Amino acid sequence: MARQSVFDMRFQKVYSALIEKAERKGRSRQEIDEVTSWLTGYTAEQINTALNSDITYGSFFSDAPDYNPRSRLITGKICGIQIETIEDELMKRIRQLDKLVDELAKGKAMEKILR
Repeated sequence: MARQSVFDMRFQKVYSALIEKAERKGRSRQEIDEVTSWLTGYTAEQINTALNSDITYGSFFSDAPDYNPRSRLITGKICGIQIETIEDELMKRIRQLDKLVDELAKGKAMEKILR
């Protein structure tokens, strides 16, 4: 069976995993929503609507209402990949959120995460 592309996975499945990761480290869903809103321009209500829909993870990012121009300041490695070298813009956006959630889970202050 072919591996499902992260682009084609349901938003609800991937986002729930991000929330679980943060909660295991003592962070909250509200904080995940905050970093997601900062990055994508979605409101918490819009994120919740997406969670209750069939939207794919790729569509969530490609349809982002106001992608933060400061996202270029998100640098470093996630899953062994240097974020700033990712050429596929959609994959870069996905990895940027992964990095923000990773920083949150590691206890970094919200003010530093939201560059």
